[in-house]
Amino acid sequence: MTLNVIKSIVRRYFCTDFKYPIFLMNTQTPTRKKTRLQLLHQYYSYTGFYSFLGDALKKALPPILIVIGLLAAIHFFVLDINEALNYVIDNYSSFLILTVFFLSESILGIIPPELFIAWSGKTDAPILYLSLIAGLSYAGGIVSYFTGRAALKIPAVHNYLDVKMAKHIRNARKWGGFLIVVGALLPIPFAISSLAAGMIRFKFSYYLLFGLLRFVRFAIYGAAIFSLV
Repeated sequence: MTLNVIKSIVRRYFCTDFKYPIFLMNTQTPTRKKTRLQLLHQYYSYTGFYSFLGDALKKALPPILIVIGLLAAIHFFVLDINEALNYVIDNYSSFLILTVFFLSESILGIIPPELFIAWSGKTDAPILYLSLIAGLSYAGGIVSYFTGRAALKIPAVHNYLDVKMAKHIRNARKWGGFLIVVGALLPIPFAISSLAAGMIRFKFSYYLLFGLLRFVRFAIYGAAIFSLV
């Protein structure tokens, strides 16, 4: 079965266009040998989704390991991390820290969210602040989504982003909702996936739905980091 045939089947039975989530569409069972799940798996295999996912994890893990290594080195040889977090809590307002985090999550995820998760674990209300930063991360993604939508109306900005983010935009067109799920759950900047989704005009209601997995990520990371700080 050729790739074009698979694409036509996936387009017909899973989505009206590849920019829409392919597993929220009509579930009428067609007559064919392969199941929809098998065709879906074959489509993502042919289009390189699994290779992309593996490469993204390979690129994302080293920086995370480096940050963890640096924090461990600072903790054991320079300054106790718990003391550093307490210093931040004592000298900077929660509003300022949350504002910095929101701006970071709205602009390509510049600062690793794990640092803010660790900070929330040292506050007087860890669950409350963890929920707040999860919500701000979700909101920052929405800002990035609409930034992508707005960029389409400014030719100079659109052309710049279209070149700089060509790969992400191409992937968003191919994989739609799955790319947002990956960005929400895995250590990949959620803002980039959101920006690409906005630039291809991915349906906003579906974007909001898949973006909710961002809360799952913060819950899992929070449980792990809180046990360490």
